[in-house]
Amino acid sequence: MKIRNGFVLGLLGGLGVLLALAIGAAVQQIGTVLVWAFAGIFLALGLEPVIQFLIRRKVPRWAAVLLVFVVIVAALVGAGWLIVPVIVSQFSSLVQGVTREIEGGLLDSVLQWVRDTFPAIDVDGTLEQLGGALTDFNTWSSLPPWMSDFAASIIAGIGQVAFAIGGALIVVVLMLYFTGSLPALKSGMYRLVPASSRPKFIEIAEQIMKSVGRFVLGQVSLGLLNGLLSFIVLSIVGSQLAGVYAFMALLASTIPLVGTISASIVISLLVLLLDGPQTALPVAIWYLVYMQLEAYVISPQVMNRAVRVPGVVVVLAALIGGTLLGILGALVAIPVAAAIQLILKEVVIPKQDLK
Repeated sequence: MKIRNGFVLGLLGGLGVLLALAIGAAVQQIGTVLVWAFAGIFLALGLEPVIQFLIRRKVPRWAAVLLVFVVIVAALVGAGWLIVPVIVSQFSSLVQGVTREIEGGLLDSVLQWVRDTFPAIDVDGTLEQLGGALTDFNTWSSLPPWMSDFAASIIAGIGQVAFAIGGALIVVVLMLYFTGSLPALKSGMYRLVPASSRPKFIEIAEQIMKSVGRFVLGQVSLGLLNGLLSFIVLSIVGSQLAGVYAFMALLASTIPLVGTISASIVISLLVLLLDGPQTALPVAIWYLVYMQLEAYVISPQVMNRAVRVPGVVVVLAALIGGTLLGILGALVAIPVAAAIQLILKEVVIPKQDLK
C-alpha cells in the first residue's frame, strides 16, 4: 500500500503505536492468567509420558487419563490423610523448638556477641528505648509513614500467600483440563500451520513436548528421591522432625540448580540448632555426598535423557529464567532452551547449509 499523504502516514503510524500499547497493556493485565495457563500446560505435558506408557500397553486414552486422574486424587487424599498431619505436627514442634532455643538464651548470646564486637553501641539503652516505645500508646497512634507502609506490606504479604494458594488450585484444575484435551489442542495447533510445513512442524513440536514431559518427570523424581533419602538418613541419626525436613527437601529439589543446596543448608542449620552438633554433623556430611551425586551423576543422566541440553546451557537457562519469572521461570527455562536448541538444529542450520 502506497501512502503519498504525509499526514495520513503519520496518523496510521500513531494508530499503530497506540494499538501496540493497548495490546501490551492487555497482556500485562492478563499476565497472571497466562502464567497459570502456561504452568497448567507444563504440568500436563509432564503427565503425558505416563499416559502414553499406558496407551502403549493397549489401554484406551480415556481410560489412561481417568486412571492418572484417580491416582493423582488418591495421592493427594492420601497425603492429606497420612502425611500432612505429621508434617503439620512436626512443623509446630520445629517452631516450638526454635522459640525454646531463643527463650533459653540464644538471643542473649547474640546480644553479648554484639556488645563484645561493637562496644560503641549502647545495646541495653537501645533495647530499653525500644521497649518503652513499643509499650507507649502514643507510639502506635502516631506511626510514621514508613511504619504504616511496613504494616501494609505485611498485610499485602498475607494476601499474596492466599493468592498463591488459590493460584495453585487453579493450576491443578487447568492441568487436569489440558491433560484430557491435549490431543484436540495439538490437532488445532497443527492445522494453523501451512500444509507444506506441517509435517516438519509436527515432528519438532512432538519432540519438544516429549522433552518437556520427561523433564517434569525427571524433576519430580529428583524431588521424591531426595525426600525419601533425607527421611531415611534423618530417621537413622535420630531426628524427631525427619518428616518435615524430608518434605522441605522434596519441594526444594524440584527447583533446578539452587533447590537442593538451599534445602541442604537450611536443614543442616535447623538440625544443628535443635538437635546439636552430634546429629547435625552426619546430616551435613550426607548432604555434601548427595549433592555431589546429584550434580555429577543423577542430574546429568536426567538432563541427557530428558532434554539433551549441555550443562553450561542448563545453568545459564535456569539463571535467566529464574531472574525473569522466579521459580516458574527456572523450571521452564531448561525445556525452553531444549526447544530452541532443537529448532536451531532441525530448521535454522539445515537452511544455512543449503545457502
